[in-house]
Amino acid sequence: MKKKNKNKGILFFVTGLSGSGKTKISNKVSKYIIKEFGPTITISGDQVRKLMNLHTYDLKSRKANLAYYQKFSKLITDQNINLLMNVVSLYKDGRAWNKNNIDNYIEIYIKADIQKIIKFNKKLLYKKVKTNIIGLDIKADLPTKPDIIVENNFDKTINELADELRLKLKRFVNWAK
Repeated sequence: MKKKNKNKGILFFVTGLSGSGKTKISNKVSKYIIKEFGPTITISGDQVRKLMNLHTYDLKSRKANLAYYQKFSKLITDQNINLLMNVVSLYKDGRAWNKNNIDNYIEIYIKADIQKIIKFNKKLLYKKVKTNIIGLDIKADLPTKPDIIVENNFDKTINELADELRLKLKRFVNWAK
């Protein structure tokens, strides 16, 4: 990837349904990103929610929270620090804002079927939470043209999925030069 702006960091925006493996895969890939691209902060939407005391999950609140994630992402990348951001953020408008306002943006979609997530979900998220679930009672606006897709069918380990993402990142960066 040729950076649009050499004086700004890269936003590695990892999105997908809750339980798809975004954070676990990103945590495994973070050392590679630091080695290849420089100083990088890895953060999840859950961490931002906790930091900003955001505890509501209805559609209106989720969209408002996305604005926090976007402003935070821009703040970090504008300081020439890379950000590996893991969020559900399944809204086309939010991803479009990122593409238009963050100079060095890579969209990564962890694609997983909601029924497989529910079946294999170790956090039991879908059994604990009964309403305001993206993909069930809130329609997910799934990415149609992400830069990278990693498909999680729950038949590979997190290490295998992370290796796949590393390889795809390497190809994407080399292709876009």
